Amino acid sequence: MSGADPEEVVRRPMARQIWRAMSFLHWALPPSAVGGLLPQGIEVDEFDGQAWVGLTAFEVDDFRVGPAPALPRLSRYPETNVRTYVRTTGGVEGVWFFTLEVDSLSTVTFARPLLGVPYRWAHMAVSPIGTGADRYRSRRRAASTRPRPGYRIVVSREPHPLDHPDELDHFLTGRWRAITRPFGRTIAVPTQHEPWTLHAASVHEIDETLFDSLGLGVLAGRQPDHVRWSPGVHAALGAPRTV
Repeated sequence: MSGADPEEVVRRPMARQIWRAMSFLHWALPPSAVGGLLPQGIEVDEFDGQAWVGLTAFEVDDFRVGPAPALPRLSRYPETNVRTYVRTTGGVEGVWFFTLEVDSLSTVTFARPLLGVPYRWAHMAVSPIGTGADRYRSRRRAASTRPRPGYRIVVSREPHPLDHPDELDHFLTGRWRAITRPFGRTIAVPTQHEPWTLHAASVHEIDETLFDSLGLGVLAGRQPDHVRWSPGVHAALGAPRTV
């Protein structure tokens, strides 16, 4: 179930990393607008009758594979995913990624074929603006469409974290596995990290061309319905397993 605490312990991590300066932007949509983009056997996980699509922008740091140490120049890079929340026909809940834009060629080269997750190589940057806001930028390096899919977003946050995140906060951020479909099989990749420290936040600037490229053009030009920010967490990713 979604929630503040992990559903399972990742005892032998396939990878470890820190997620920093995490901005969660979410839009509510009718489930029918999202369900048609999902493969057979994967269903929309609804909250109060709505599907939710998220654009989650952050920076990966201290990336390590298994017990290996972090490698200079390869262990820190920006990442942004566009995602929704799903369950398998067997009732397993998780995150479905429409894309994961990363400024890391090694991640695209090795993780995409291994996990069947749509990593795409992009020029990206995450930079603080003063003490209360972050600017996120991305432009895909190779794309068949023009303009190349990307975005420019500025998110500001309240100085103090939320005392009591609500059920929707937990539904959108407390997700403990990724669901993928490589080679026609449904795979879950478990994730474990400490509870999010969440701040109320707002979008001061958003200029994006990602949604059109993913079949989510209905969101183009819309302000998000829900925005949160977190300083980050230490995450452990487990080995993929069939579900």
